[in-house]
Amino acid sequence: MVNKLINFIQDGQKLTVNYDNKPLILTVITPEIVRVFQDRGNASNSYAIDGDKSIKTDFKVKEKDGHVELSTAKLTVKIYDDEKIDVYDEKGNPLILDYRKKRTPIDRQMDEKHLKLAESEGHDVKNLLGAHDKDYYEIVKSLADDEQFYGLGDKTGFINKRHYAYDNWNTDNPDPQVESFTRLYKSIPILLGLKNKHPYGIFFDNTYRNHIDLGKESNDYYYYSAVDGNIDYYIIGGDSLKEVITNYTYLTGRVPMPQKWTLGYQQSRWGYSVSQKQVEKIAENLRKYDLPCDVLHLDIDYMRGYRVFTWRTDNYESSEKFVAKMRKLGFRIITIIDPGVKKDDDYKIYKEGIEKGYFVKAPDGTVYVNQVWPGDSVFPDFGRKEVRKWWARNCKYLVDLGVSGIWDDMNEPASFKGEIPDNIVFHNEEEASTHKKMHNVYGHNMAKATYEGLKKYSGKRPFVITRAAYAGTQKFSTVWTGDNQSLWTHVQMMIPQLCNLGMSGFSFAGTDIGGFGADTTPELLTRWIEGALFSPLYRNHAALGTRSQEPWVFGEPTLSIYRKYLKLRYRFIPYLYDEFYRETKTGLPIMRPLVLNYENDTQVYNLNDEYMVGEDILAAPVVQEGQTKRAVYLPKGKWIDFWNGVEHAGKTTILVDAPIDKLPLFIKKNTILPWGKEVSHISDEPDESMTFRLFGKRGKYVHYQDNGTDFKYQKGEYNLYEVKVNKDGSVKVKLEKHGFGPVYRRITVQLPNKKVVFKYKNGEYVRK
Repeated sequence: MVNKLINFIQDGQKLTVNYDNKPLILTVITPEIVRVFQDRGNASNSYAIDGDKSIKTDFKVKEKDGHVELSTAKLTVKIYDDEKIDVYDEKGNPLILDYRKKRTPIDRQMDEKHLKLAESEGHDVKNLLGAHDKDYYEIVKSLADDEQFYGLGDKTGFINKRHYAYDNWNTDNPDPQVESFTRLYKSIPILLGLKNKHPYGIFFDNTYRNHIDLGKESNDYYYYSAVDGNIDYYIIGGDSLKEVITNYTYLTGRVPMPQKWTLGYQQSRWGYSVSQKQVEKIAENLRKYDLPCDVLHLDIDYMRGYRVFTWRTDNYESSEKFVAKMRKLGFRIITIIDPGVKKDDDYKIYKEGIEKGYFVKAPDGTVYVNQVWPGDSVFPDFGRKEVRKWWARNCKYLVDLGVSGIWDDMNEPASFKGEIPDNIVFHNEEEASTHKKMHNVYGHNMAKATYEGLKKYSGKRPFVITRAAYAGTQKFSTVWTGDNQSLWTHVQMMIPQLCNLGMSGFSFAGTDIGGFGADTTPELLTRWIEGALFSPLYRNHAALGTRSQEPWVFGEPTLSIYRKYLKLRYRFIPYLYDEFYRETKTGLPIMRPLVLNYENDTQVYNLNDEYMVGEDILAAPVVQEGQTKRAVYLPKGKWIDFWNGVEHAGKTTILVDAPIDKLPLFIKKNTILPWGKEVSHISDEPDESMTFRLFGKRGKYVHYQDNGTDFKYQKGEYNLYEVKVNKDGSVKVKLEKHGFGPVYRRITVQLPNKKVVFKYKNGEYVRK
């Protein structure tokens, strides 16, 4: 039976389209963003989107040939009977078209006997058969022959998500993550598409468990489904994939400027934080072996019986003195915290939370108890503002000790005594809700609370790392891809995971270098530290009980190669920092797939083992054991080999030598890059000089400088420098904006054949 479109009512930028059944509400947010909403009885607040993002937008609505047509300067949305919607760009190119036929689920060839057998083995037979609860809904879109998919955060597998299906349900699964995993720790339901080379995005803002099939079931359609919640998604247009991402991050937020030291190397291992002596030994060896490093992470062992916001006293002389001692050596301390609060009547955090009713409850009103590291544990109800403020206040304990950042873990939320049941009472702000609705934003709300605590009590840009996340968490926290393993498949997966995270708004991300679980090898560790060179979060982390993977454990040549790449990383930190400044303006990631820069080049649609850094650097890591040569695809333009200066033409594949100590690396011709000093860690003091390197014959570059720590840059306290090399070889340096007091007293521009040095004199740069 047809669900007839009856009429429409326009109220400002909101269009209510009435049907025989429930109305659809379309809201014009910007010329490139249109929200599609249908109330199915749920609260409609968003955790991903803060505030009203609507801007005054001119658009037209008219009835035409039996449908309603809404047009902005960038999008045309056609609304039909049966709540069908088709979306086109301003030139009439189809972007998102509703599928008009019925879905045809995959024929699993399961008779009753086999179904019972599968069920006895633990398979979800109900799901296999496509049976669903009453609140389930799905949205099915037509799939073009030439349609590619990206985004969705750090799902496993390859860069292009076409032909695969995924679930959004934050999950801590200790098994080795492989491409058949449909869900990990994060739910970031932003889908980026290229339909016949025309870009678009769809952001599905629903926190309930949801599923997305991108042509696995059929070559005719892709679909999104959810177990409950409102229909609530955003159509996002743009003239390029970059513009789509810029528009998406306008909606959900951008990564703020990090503290500069967070881009340095970071060392971690579960186990050594059990004692001050072990941590000090790690620090001593890092300096002894001349390995630059800014951060030491303390895993759960530093706490007193795994109680959050405590510090053990048996193996530490004084936590405050220890942190200060490490700081003098150039190391900042990051401490882990988990949401599970130990059930202990003598423990301040537990007692306070119980007294104030801050923990989630069972349907009968009792406090819900499960088990995590401390044993019997209770869980803060982070959906409530009051609880987030309480958690933020508790962060002051760590800030006062001198801790430089907080690492949020186990916040899916993970639990050891079975999964938390769907009906456990969590709050959606002040409204009593359920775990079923709030699960996917639990980590998001914990990260937000941690961010607010660090910001308030430190006055610095907070450094928060979270394992679980939702769309929009990038405003508050850095992320890593969770408990990977020392497997070649995982160093291979690093590139698609970090690139898709970047395109999903999470520009500050990383993996556990060397692998968290299992035992690494010298070759794997070496290729990982090389391949992750430009990963914004640059951290080696390993699990208790695995082989130690600090580089000195393996002797030579591993140690020397590891040192070489750590030192190279610090040379590139000024460029990475510049890229973060640009990201705050555009939302574009630092580490990105080639398809983002070259979306019309079909050769890069499925390129999984290369990535770019901004617009100008191309890295082609070796991710196969034993490989010492590899093919490298160079996109259009001309490219210069970083190591030997040889120039290569683009739109071609070249064979490159890649011995164990070499990361194939190319710089786009006529690029200028800032070149940092060789240092053991990032200094608190502003640099007095800077070097810029020219690759090619000419170029222009804008470089950013601020104090690297606090929020004064938001009030204009930063400098912008323009460095320009003309065709004739002449060089100019100009201080375009002077908002930050200290300036470089000396700037060196390194040309291929000479150095040009400038001194700062009377407000300008003059050649020495």
